[in-house]
Amino acid sequence: MSATATTLNDINIKAIALLSSKLGTADTIRFLNQFTTGFGDYTEERKKVFDKMSMDEIVTEIKARRKRG
Repeated sequence: MSATATTLNDINIKAIALLSSKLGTADTIRFLNQFTTGFGDYTEERKKVFDKMSMDEIVTEIKARRKRG
């Protein structure tokens, strides 16, 4: 009797396809994000991006992006 090992990549592909078919794309992404650790230094990145913007400018930019879709 011979058993073929399935690669982790193949298992991940099958699992994501199964989740997506049962939960839908959005809920699959929400589920998977629970297990994603992220990377980088958010505090430093935030300082670089928003350091020269006022809160009003940030809010205005958010509203503009939401309108664009």
